[in-house]
Amino acid sequence: MFDWDEFNIGHIARHDVVPHEAEETYNSNPVELDYSIEDGEVRYTEIGETLKGRILVIVSTMRGDLVRIVTAYPADRSDRIAYLAFKEYEQHGKENHS
Repeated sequence: MFDWDEFNIGHIARHDVVPHEAEETYNSNPVELDYSIEDGEVRYTEIGETLKGRILVIVSTMRGDLVRIVTAYPADRSDRIAYLAFKEYEQHGKENHS
C-alpha cells in the first residue's frame, strides 16, 4: 500500500508523473541508486520502469506499513543508458559469465 496525499501527488505532477506510474516503478524491482537519512527517516533513491517502459527515478520511504513516494521524475539520459545497460547485463550478461 502507498501513502498518497495532495503534497506528494502535486510534487510528482510537476515532473509529469502520476501516482500509478510511481507505484508501477516501485513494484518493478527497481535498482537502488542511493539512500539517505532525512528528518530521521531512510529515503531510497531507485530507478526502474513503468509497465509501458517509462524509466523513472523514485525516492521513497516507509511510513509505518505504507510506502510513501517522496518524489518521482523521468530519468535523465545518462541514468536511462546506465539502467538499460544494467538490465541488459541482468538478462544476458550473467548467462555469458556462468
